[in-house]
Amino acid sequence: MYAKLVCDPPLDHATVVSKDTDSVTFNILIETVSSAEKQWEVAVWHNHAGPHDWSLAACQEYTDGASILAVSNAVQKETVRRRIFTTELRGRPQQDTPVSFTIKFRAGNDDSWKWVRDHFSVGDGYLYYQPSTRSDDLSYYFKDLNPELKIEKQSSDSPGASLWSVGVPSKAASGKDSGWTDEILGLPRYYTRWFSICRLWTPWICPRHGRGKYDCEKEAMLTAFLRHDGISVVIIALSGVDDISTMIKPGGDGKVSINVRNDRETPGTARVLVAVSESFESANAAAMYHARRIVMAAQSASGENQEEMKALEDSGFKPEWLENWYDGFAYCTWNGIGQALTEQKIFDALDALEKNDIHVSNLIIDDNWQSLDDNGAQPSKRWLEFEANKEGFPNGLKHTVKSLREKHRNIQHVAVWHALLGYWGAVSPHGKIAQDYKTRKVRKTGGVTGSEWTVVDASDAQRFYSDFYSFLSDAGVDSVKTDAQFSIDELLDADDRRAIIPAYQYAWSLAILRHFSAKAISCMSQVPAIMFHSQLPSNKPKILVRNSDDFFPDIPASHPWHVFCNAYNCLFTQHLNALPDWDMFQTQHEWASFHAAARCVSGGPIYFTDKPGEHDIGLIRQMTATTPRGHTVILRPHRVGKASSPFTGYDENRLLKVETYVGFARTGTSILGVFNVAQATLTELIPLSEFPGTETGEYVVRAHTSGDVSLPMSRASKDTLVVLELPKQGWEILSAFPLHRLQRGSRGDVAVANLGLVDKMTGAAGLVSSTVYVEGNGRVRMWMSLKAMGVLGIYISSLPTRSIADDFMALISGRPIGMDCVRKSSQAGNVLEIDLAKAWKESGATPGWSNEITLELFMN
Repeated sequence: MYAKLVCDPPLDHATVVSKDTDSVTFNILIETVSSAEKQWEVAVWHNHAGPHDWSLAACQEYTDGASILAVSNAVQKETVRRRIFTTELRGRPQQDTPVSFTIKFRAGNDDSWKWVRDHFSVGDGYLYYQPSTRSDDLSYYFKDLNPELKIEKQSSDSPGASLWSVGVPSKAASGKDSGWTDEILGLPRYYTRWFSICRLWTPWICPRHGRGKYDCEKEAMLTAFLRHDGISVVIIALSGVDDISTMIKPGGDGKVSINVRNDRETPGTARVLVAVSESFESANAAAMYHARRIVMAAQSASGENQEEMKALEDSGFKPEWLENWYDGFAYCTWNGIGQALTEQKIFDALDALEKNDIHVSNLIIDDNWQSLDDNGAQPSKRWLEFEANKEGFPNGLKHTVKSLREKHRNIQHVAVWHALLGYWGAVSPHGKIAQDYKTRKVRKTGGVTGSEWTVVDASDAQRFYSDFYSFLSDAGVDSVKTDAQFSIDELLDADDRRAIIPAYQYAWSLAILRHFSAKAISCMSQVPAIMFHSQLPSNKPKILVRNSDDFFPDIPASHPWHVFCNAYNCLFTQHLNALPDWDMFQTQHEWASFHAAARCVSGGPIYFTDKPGEHDIGLIRQMTATTPRGHTVILRPHRVGKASSPFTGYDENRLLKVETYVGFARTGTSILGVFNVAQATLTELIPLSEFPGTETGEYVVRAHTSGDVSLPMSRASKDTLVVLELPKQGWEILSAFPLHRLQRGSRGDVAVANLGLVDKMTGAAGLVSSTVYVEGNGRVRMWMSLKAMGVLGIYISSLPTRSIADDFMALISGRPIGMDCVRKSSQAGNVLEIDLAKAWKESGATPGWSNEITLELFMN
């Protein structure tokens, strides 16, 4: 009879109640499959009055659910009726502990009350009420603070956050042995959940979550605690300054321990930053901003900043040069062509793309183009010389790049792969590179402890990189993917580490600025010393940085985790001076659309690695758009996509929500990418408050896959919800568009919202600017500029009663649009659609200097 019960705030979950809120609204969805009408009763059972004082709050059923947008991507096997009930808890509780609640329900007076936990196996929900005031004493948040540590209060650049700097005395290195120090920070007080960004292994980071005692099995760079009063405590361990690496790990019995590695032969001071705020984001930002200040001050004192700025000036850099690099649709050879890479295979792959009408802007020539020695398996092979291997590229790299550029005019950027130390096994002691540059033998960890690499010496690293990138530039290569950067953190001996780790970061940074104007992908570089030293400072252009471990096409369990991992890693990497690269994927794959949607909301680049001829053209069209000049671009949101709920773990049977934003605050579009990473169908109630940036005003919410559009919503109205049901592997992109109400005197008002390119996953990013107003004669006029073609959607509240032919006129670049290009949406009755590609072609318009499409719409 009853199939599902869902609550917002959610059950079996911790919900933080703001200190500025005096009431909590409950919305409960019951789905039934019985055809018989029942008088359902629903109530919230709670201890709001006291830990042992439980009472019932009766719910009322919505009589008008018109403002509720229901979206289901799951297959409905039976006729389902949805009912939504609501109630409110007013006032703030007196107790310090969280308020617990659960749900009781019954199908009429003759039925007995049933508990949600008995029929749906879901535990109590918890409300964490934040206090009206917050302590500014670190000992309030940590018990038994270590007196050996130097704790200093700092000013915070993040409003509402308190910040402390913790100095940890660190032992000096002795000979080839690094100095190691472990110190307990203290025991966090009254925390119920924790979240960490850890080292998965040397090159990659990953999220970890827990409830109760802090017992993370991996070292972390960031660890956060959610207290039972809803306050977030964030700890950041700073690395990359003074040859010190610092990590966070459990110290036993839930305590926090600081682990320090010092590669200098003098004692040092490691730095840990602790921030406290009502929101995780505010505390996290306070710690990361201060970390950036420390790193940039150290680099300014050493002169490193000045040299990088000079290299950038010498290159004649202009910011617009990076637009095509960031936003160009890219093809990578790795999974699609395989490791036995040849010039002809690249040509064949590009031909197959064009045959399928896929025109990429960027090409990444991945691993196995280099000249290598025969030293066993791939990880042991070593680099011989700059020129490409003669078996696969008989006429040299320059011939390959020249040929592909001549035949495929759409390609704007060509990047090649290489490892930071040359190749996986560094450089061959018998090759031309070893002859031309000073080398040194170094010991490495990983594999067989004590095994050796031959590397270009730190003293010659800048000359080596300058010469190599000059060779690439001469060959027509204008960008690089520099992989295996973690190798410098696998150096075993302290003297090698303090010489090579900073020298190679500096040499690479200077080289990409001088030769490629920062067009680079940093890969396998999620090493604390690299992330803080090279990726955190904000005084140079953003580079692309791989944000997680690889896309593994043949491992089914890896796909939901891959998206989850990237979304949570971005809670840390959002503060780096980088765009997160969520890795390549394949469009002809069981999980293709899942990955595609994730890349679209990531805020980073999109590149694919299809096997030649195996493409999902429709999916590619949803990810990309064509500019007036014929270039293929992605529609990238303006903010980095990140997980919206920091303390929700992978195994909690909750939908993963990735939040991002397009445009300016309060006038832009809020986007939620929603992904089911669980093993069963999930349904959730999503209030407008979960869309960032929608605090004021009215919005309409659109679901990409169905095209459904809600009626106007606002946070002030409590009955505005999205009911979202997703099956296993299901996903949805929800966009909240700001609504403009235009007063038209005696004619009443009309509500209008520009939806951007509705045939694209993140079509709001296709809109450059837009204005709407009422002219003196009462006619509505909309003017907009777009960066690419697609189907433009405009929400008009009165559209169902209007005539396309009689009430509308549209101009593209000042030329009339044929009415065959304008239609009412078949998916949503209030949406007007304009086929821009068809209108552009029929109008005979040509791209102007701005490479944008201007459109005017008039409505009587």
